[in-house]
Parts: sequence; structure tokens; C-alpha cells
Amino acid sequence: MTSPEAVHVGRDDLPYVDIGDGSKLRVLQVKPKEGLWVVENIFQAAYEVPTHKHTGPVWGYTRSGAGKYKEYDYVNRAGSFLYEPAGSIHTLQVVEDDTHVWFQMYGCNLNLDADGKAQDLPMNTPVEVEVTVPAAGGDVRFACGMDMYTGVIAVN
Repeated sequence: MTSPEAVHVGRDDLPYVDIGDGSKLRVLQVKPKEGLWVVENIFQAAYEVPTHKHTGPVWGYTRSGAGKYKEYDYVNRAGSFLYEPAGSIHTLQVVEDDTHVWFQMYGCNLNLDADGKAQDLPMNTPVEVEVTVPAAGGDVRFACGMDMYTGVIAVN
């Protein structure tokens, strides 16, 4: 019988993506059938992820720097381990530059409005989005609700 082979990804094999304010995200692993996604972030001080919850559990490990959840008193510093049960509501606030955090997440991420209502989009259904563009043209930045996936639309 043949056993499955281990998978190795080198430090420089996957790029970081700029998520704004000098902060970065690198996707390490995605397994859609399992609902798993593993990411590594490098956050800068004052970066804030919008209030959200996950439909599955999340594990986090802070390698350097510090961040906290607005809803709690503790601060995650280098060496801190974090567990978020499914449905936990939180707002990540980064308090030190070059905060390196690794997250393993299952399920969906749901961003919440001020009333705690999910701001989600329907699956497999086109959604029309209106965008106000500069009259003289230019770039229009867009991002997911967590500001982790971003892009720019060039308007001529």
C-alpha cells in the first residue's frame, strides 16, 4: 500500500497580498470541500478588521507583535494562542507594527453591521453593485468586508 505524500510549501513560494495600511495577507492553504482556509497576516498598528463572526471554529497563533479584540480585555502577544468558537463575535484591533498572526479557519466569515446582522451575499447568484467613479477617471479600490482581499478598478 502506498501512503500519501507530505506537501511542502517554502517560505518564499507563496506571495503576500497588500490588504491596506501596509498590512499583508498570505493564503497558505484552502480546502473548499472541508471549509478550511489557513492564512498568515502581517498587520501594522491601528489596522482593524470589521466586526465579524465565523460559522466554524478558528485557531490563531501570534508569532510577533500584538493585537486584541475590541470585545475583550486580553491582548494577544507573541506566543499567544487563540481559539474562537463558531459564532464568536469579534473586532480585531492591531496594537503593534509588524504583528505576525497565523489563522486556521473553518466555514464562512460573516461581517456584521452595527445591529449585528450579517452582511452576506447569496451563493451562486449574480449581484449588481453600483460604484461611484471619479468624473476625471482614476482608480477605485474595492475589498471584501474583512479588507483581506482587495483590488483596484482603473477608470479611464
